[in-house]
Parts: sequence; structure tokens; C-alpha cells
Amino acid sequence: MKFSFQKGVVSIFAAVWIASVAVPIGVQASSDTAAYPDVPADYYASQEISLLKQKGIVDAEEDGGFHPNDAVTRGDAAEWLSKALKLSKPKSLNAFKDVAETSPYAEAVNALKEQNIVQGNDGLYQPDALLTREQMASLLVRAFQLKDNGIQAWLKDEATISKAHHDDVIKLKQNFITDQLAFMPQDQVTRAQLVLFIYRTISQKEETSQGSYSLDDFLQLPNKIGMRLSPDGKTLAYLQPWENRMNLYIQKVGETQSTRITSSKNENIGQIYWITDKVIVYVQDTDGTENTHLRAVKVDGSGDIDLTPYANVKSDLLDVLPAKNESDIELLLTMNKRDPKVMDVYRVKLSTGETNMQVQNPGNVNYWITDNWGEVRAAIARDGETTNLLYREDESKAFTKIDTFNSKDNFIPVMFTFNNEQIYAASNVGRDKMALVEYDPITKKETKVLYMNNDVDIDNFIVSYKKQSILAVSYETDDKQMHYLDNEFEALSHKIEEKLQNRHWGLIGSPDRDVLLLHTESDKTYGSYYLYDRKSDKLDKVTDIQPKFDEKKMADMQPVSFKSRDGLTIHGYLTFPKGVDANKLPVVVNPHGGPWYRDTWGYNMEAQLLANQGYAVLQLNFRGSTGYGKAFLHAGDKQWGKAMQNDITDGVNWLIKRGTADPERVAIYGASYGGYATLAGLTFTPDLFAAGVDYVGPSNLLSFMSTMPPYWEIDRPQMYQQVGDPVKDKNLLESASPLLHVDQIKAPLMIAQGVNDPRVNKAESDQMVAALRKLDVDVPYMVKKNEGHGFGKLENARDFYQALIHFLNQNVKNKKKSA
Repeated sequence: MKFSFQKGVVSIFAAVWIASVAVPIGVQASSDTAAYPDVPADYYASQEISLLKQKGIVDAEEDGGFHPNDAVTRGDAAEWLSKALKLSKPKSLNAFKDVAETSPYAEAVNALKEQNIVQGNDGLYQPDALLTREQMASLLVRAFQLKDNGIQAWLKDEATISKAHHDDVIKLKQNFITDQLAFMPQDQVTRAQLVLFIYRTISQKEETSQGSYSLDDFLQLPNKIGMRLSPDGKTLAYLQPWENRMNLYIQKVGETQSTRITSSKNENIGQIYWITDKVIVYVQDTDGTENTHLRAVKVDGSGDIDLTPYANVKSDLLDVLPAKNESDIELLLTMNKRDPKVMDVYRVKLSTGETNMQVQNPGNVNYWITDNWGEVRAAIARDGETTNLLYREDESKAFTKIDTFNSKDNFIPVMFTFNNEQIYAASNVGRDKMALVEYDPITKKETKVLYMNNDVDIDNFIVSYKKQSILAVSYETDDKQMHYLDNEFEALSHKIEEKLQNRHWGLIGSPDRDVLLLHTESDKTYGSYYLYDRKSDKLDKVTDIQPKFDEKKMADMQPVSFKSRDGLTIHGYLTFPKGVDANKLPVVVNPHGGPWYRDTWGYNMEAQLLANQGYAVLQLNFRGSTGYGKAFLHAGDKQWGKAMQNDITDGVNWLIKRGTADPERVAIYGASYGGYATLAGLTFTPDLFAAGVDYVGPSNLLSFMSTMPPYWEIDRPQMYQQVGDPVKDKNLLESASPLLHVDQIKAPLMIAQGVNDPRVNKAESDQMVAALRKLDVDVPYMVKKNEGHGFGKLENARDFYQALIHFLNQNVKNKKKSA
């Protein structure tokens, strides 16, 4: 689980953030065989000409024909554009010397001039001159405000484009208005071609507004998220948008007025921790490098300091050390400050940032654990393919190895027991499923199983320091479940559930408080926050995380399962468009990242966006996914592109066989490992998918294994076990590397990548694009300089999803037409 390189890819929301439908520009195609007598029904632009005629954008020539193959004049282009843009009458009709007020083009040309869409030369517009393709590009870019979205467009004849029009031609390619490899910039534009280009531009502007909600609705930053209650229960801290970035706010319990206490304009703030009633620590990344900094700020906004002001250093909070005086509080942080490959433990003074080494990593520890007094007393260390449990009775003693686990066993110490003598751990040692156990470091034996589910792994638990006991353990089958170990807490939980009228809720913070902070969730919204007063038995709603959405308009996420070709049961989720028959639908298969991760039931922005735009979304927990036990997890060992990919293929075929999927309109899109699965799907099953989108995915398993971030080095043996050894398994890794079989790809592919990605090096995407372009295969390739393993900044996320929608619509939903 540790090695998941997904990042929560996506960044702004807890689930890394897709698509479109419907006939564009709000009208249906004419049922007439042709709009004009000289435009046959089977003409390549006949539908587009008919649609623009219905909208009143294009007109017939004097003889009643359209003359689609004639070169279009600058005057006609101006008239069509002004109608498409619905421009008001101009204030003046004398912007150009060669366009008289009585000219049929006067209003259109002058209206465009007032909008700075046309400029002319030496006071002349030349309305009768024939329009070139590069001039058309500039007109469309200015008219529809097309922008540079980061796609590295490729044109074979780029050098022949004049300097004045170069950037606009590139923007036309970036925005999918043209997909040609050669643009022929000085060629004249025919009337049909201009219609097609205008149609595409209008439809792409409108397609992100299809369905119940627009793309911007789905990308709107949460109103309030990450909410935490102060130790005294009097103040709420949370993240809220400011300047398009998530910043830290506080709000008194019972009040509605909030106060912003950070002013970050460049980066979103991540996790937040209450340290005292007056001080909060928050986490912040820089441009996707994952070299996270921890900062402290007082609740009045003063004293904001970087506790880890080191370049290229990754920092995480381990514990808070107890102290009598607030000024003496120290934090335990893990940092790779001394050696980029390992995380040492440091004591950091909260008030000043003064830093001292507490425990130096011997070189193989990848996990530290403190006892209830903040002493570092246990660790997990890697020794080749095995892991060791290290332990010491107190900090005055040296660590000793007390247990060893084989490569397929997982033992994760999570906390010390309340007397500090034993260890609670999540463990599958001696069993298939992860269980919550009690382990005695003196006898070196598991002494008690607190809870194990026979079907799935446990995933969390609730602890009461007041009762000094574990109250409940959570796990997930098709849905989220809770097993109670404490009768009083079970009764309380059922009471809360009844008040909420929702069994999908979670507790944030300690269960021992008089006032509890709760979070509800569903598969249709981000959920809401509540405060429950145990003494008064009163439940108050604090806020909806994203109040924009009406659950009645959102799609259901349905659990599904099927048998793989070799008999494994594969679980997953299927999200259908709202209110449509589940028959022959366009489908996006969305394999999760990790791959040591699993898709879960709950709100998924991408699935809802796709469903809102008319796609069914299939998410599969293929073999190698976590949560389903040790055997299922390790059934994926060395099966990248092999049995793991077969599970995805089998899922598509299952969906086709049951009639849900249109076999000609199935796309695959994924991030991180899901990006690899996309490349593998297009490479190894080239006839299965209509298109694919790879988002920060590795393309060559050999180069990927050689460019891992330094702090993954300790876990390299496990990567070799689960992915493959570049030396011993070279042939296997070569056979599973899409880059080395790129000539097998038939379907259109789009790739997106962050320059600073520490997990999947940018070279993974670069080399895939270069290899395809050598074969004269165009690849829309979006690159963002200030991002890493997924796009976390709103403006970059918007660019990506707009491009994704356009790409899927052109290649999956709608027939492509070339101009």
C-alpha cells in the first residue's frame, strides 16, 4: 500500500478529477437530405452546413446554392463570425476605407473591428480577398478567445507558418479545432471548410456546458473542506477558496462569520492539524514536487512560519510531544533532510522552528511509530524482500530486531496499547485478510485479534483514550461498513445515524468529546459537516462541502462484479448517465492508480462529470488492488500488462456482452498506474478501445524503475517483487512496456504530464509521444510546468478536463471529420 504512486492524483479533491455529449450548439441536424441543392447528404460537411443554416449563420449564394468548394472571402468570413458570436450592431460603419457603409459586409466587419477580432492593414479590410488558413486561425482564436492550454501541438509544416499567425495556428491545434499533421497555412479556405471550423469551435465552447451541470460546476473549489475542531471544541478550522487556491479559515462554533488566516496565491494548502487551541500546523507542496513543507500559524493569522525551510526536502508530521507550557511544545517530524533516500526523525520547536535530530535512520527504516508519550519506540525496516519489526523499551535503549515478515506479509504497527506495553497493528501475517491485532513485543507474538473480516481487509478503527479501548473497526466490501467493539459507542452511532437519516457518515477527531464533528457522504455529493452535542442530543448542520449539486440530478454509483477469464471475482463500480437506458452506451473505463489501491464507493468527480455528459463509467478493482486480501493483492505480482490488464479487458467484454457498452465507443482513461493501463490497453488490445487518455502514467517499465524518487529506494525490493526486476525480469518488463510496442497502437491517444512529477518522470511521457510521432501518429500532449503527479491548480485542471472532453467527444462519441 505504501508504494501507491497515485497521489490522490488529482489533487484539489480527494479523488484525482472528464467528458461530454449531446449534439452541439443546441440544435438537431435537419432531417432534409441536404441543406442546399449543391451539398449532397453524404458530403463531408453536410450536417455542419445544415446546422449553421438553421442557426442563421450561413446563407445561400445568389443562385440558391452554397458552393461548398469555392474559396471563402474575408467578407463572408466576417459575416458568418458576427452571426455566430451574436454581435450587436456596431457604433460606426467606417472602420475600413474599402468597406463602404452600404456594403453588405459593413455591419459584420465593423462589429468585429469593435471587438478587436479583425484588424486590417493600412486601413483596408479587403472583403473580397480570399481567406487563407492561417488568417482563419487568427480570426477564430480572437473571436472565440481560444487560449494556450499547454498542449504541445505538432505540425509538420510549422516552419512555413508566418510569424504573425503562428501562435494562433498552434492554438487551433491545441483546442482540437484541427487535427491535421500538415496545416497548409497559406492555402485558401473553402466555404465548407470554414463552416466546419466554425462549427467545431462553437460546439467545443458549448459542450462543456452539456448535461445538468457544466464543467466549471464540477471543477468549482469546495466551499469548505478538511474541517477540524479545536482541542477545546470552540473553533472550527477548514480550507476555503481564496484567489483560486485553498486557504486556511477559522470559524467560532455556533457562528457563521469566518476569518481567513493564510494568504496563499500560488499553492493550495493541504492537511491541517490543531496543535493547541491557538496554533495550527498545515502542509503545503510546491509545484507538485511533493517536497512538502510544514508551516505553523496562530489562529489570529500571525506568526506564520515555515517549520521546514529546506529545499528539496520532504516533511511529514509524526507526533506532538507533550509539554506543560505552550511555548515549550515540540513536534516530531520525519524528513529526508540528511539523506534524500531516508526519513530521519527530528524534534522541531513549534514556536521557533528550532530543529534537532531525534532518531537517525539506519538506512532501511521506512516507517516509524511513537508510543502514547511521543517516544519513538518501534519501526518497520526493509531487509531485501523481507521486513523487520524494530523495537526498544524506551529511548535510552537501542533498537533491536524482534520479528521478521516475509515479502507477502504485511504488518503495520498503528499505535501502542494504552499501557504502552503492547502494539496494535494491522496485520495479515498468518491469514489472508488484514486484521486489527494486538502484538506483544516482549514475547514477540500476536496475542489477540480484535477484529477480522472474512471477505475484505480492515481499513481503519476508532480509538477512545478516555475508555482506553478500541470502539469500532471499519472495512469496505461494495460499500463502507463498521464493526462495533463497544456497545455504548454502537448505540450512539445508531442514534446519530437516525438523526442524519444517512448511514454513510464518519467521525472526525476524538469520540471522547462532548461535541463531535461529523462528516456525511454519498456517491452523489462531497457531503456535509455536522456538530453533534452529546449532552443535549442536538445535531446542527455546519455546511455542505459543495452546495451547488442537487443529488436528484446526479448519477448512482452501482457496485458490480464478474468472473475473470481465470476464475477470479473482480469487483468494481458502474456509474450510468442519469435518465437514459443502459443500452449500447459510450463508455469510459477508468482504471485506478496505485496500483496498490482500490476504488471505493463514494463521490467521484470524474465519474459524475462523465455520467453528466452521457458516458457510462466503469471502475474496476483488478487483481493487485488492495482491500481484498493478500492472495488477491499478490495475484498482481509481475502482472503489469498481463493478468492485471486482462481483468480490465474482461470487464469491457463483460459490459459489451450484457449490452451496456457500444463496442465501437469504449474509451480508457486513467492516471498514474491507470495511465499505464491506458497505454497497455491501446497497445496490447488495439481493437478494444476507440481512444485512450494517459494522465501521468509510465510508458517503459525499465526506465520507470530507474527514475523513482529517492525516498522509494528502501522499498525497491518490493517494487521488484510486485513489478519486476530490471535485470532478472528484463524480458518480462520489456514485453509489458507499451513504449517498446508502440507500433501496435491503432486508436487515438492523448497524454498529460506534470514537469515536476517525482513519481512518474516526465521522460516517460516524452518518449511515448516522440515514438508515436516518429510513426506519423499525432498525440495531443499537455504539459504543465508548475505541476507534478496530477494537476492540483484549478486553471490547469480546467485545461485538462476541457481537452479531455473535446478529445473523447471527437474520438468516441462523435464521428470525426477532417477539414
